Amino acid sequence: MKIYILTLLTSIILSIILGLIFIPLLKKINGFQPILKYVKEHFNKSGTPTMGGVFFIIATLITFIIFNKGSNRLSVTALAVGVAFSIVGFIDDFIKIKFKLNEGLTPLQKILFQTSISVIVCVFSYQSGIINVYVPFINLFVNLGFFTAILNFFAFLGAVNSVNLTDGLDGLCASTSIVYLIAITVLISVEIKLNTNLYVNLIEYENLKILALSLAGALIGYLVFNVNKASVFMGDTGSLAIGGFIASISVFSSNVLYLFVIGITFVISAISVIIQVLHFKRTGKRVFLMAPFHHHLQHKGYGEAKISYLYALTTLLISLVAILCVMG
Repeated sequence: MKIYILTLLTSIILSIILGLIFIPLLKKINGFQPILKYVKEHFNKSGTPTMGGVFFIIATLITFIIFNKGSNRLSVTALAVGVAFSIVGFIDDFIKIKFKLNEGLTPLQKILFQTSISVIVCVFSYQSGIINVYVPFINLFVNLGFFTAILNFFAFLGAVNSVNLTDGLDGLCASTSIVYLIAITVLISVEIKLNTNLYVNLIEYENLKILALSLAGALIGYLVFNVNKASVFMGDTGSLAIGGFIASISVFSSNVLYLFVIGITFVISAISVIIQVLHFKRTGKRVFLMAPFHHHLQHKGYGEAKISYLYALTTLLISLVAILCVMG
């Protein structure tokens, strides 16, 4: 328990310190986020620097290096995946800032980068023998064989893009991700206690938990600068990285199906966009005032802080139910 607390504390402190250093630098280089003209509630956000993901990712990396316990093949791979997605997001953010555009990489370019990373990591996970999947809410895991790799592939693409879509309000993506990361840490601990026939050694699992807590702490520190009214945005540099980290930790611990359970608010973001686009193309009418769903709530008059709290609370409640069910 002591190492987990130290991991959180170290990551929080590092993230705050790095934020105090990086945010003035981002302002100095005019690293400002282009604001969507059709989201009237965001007009006052013009001039807010982006790419804040850089400093909480660095805090995560440093903290993990300090507290990992060795024998960390899976966690190091998870780190590489998160950083790889972050680089894609950084390129996207750089193009937006450089050319003062709201769109950076084209959708085709993004999906090609994301697909390439996802294929590589899914091949790695399959070759590493990660073919068992825990069934949510019960202490049972099943062997899906090759289909696990296919499931993991779509989980990576889904997680990265849904987390990215959730990053639309101050504090929303970070607060929801913090709850997810702490919940998956607890869930892994419960699963280790209840099962002894794991496919990798316990140190590998411990390191996945250390990584999850390193990122959770870094995001807690990031929230100091991102709660409404935000002084920095994480940008795609941060949101794509978070999706990559969350997917990697979930997949490597055989908890990929929990992405759709504990990550329900991410799912809501993605599904609401899909429904909106398909319905509009078919009928010319909108289901929601605006998608993703958090913008619909915003147009309904809910404040950003209230929506962020609601999303985090929903994630927490579902996490507690899932963990209690597994514990029996």
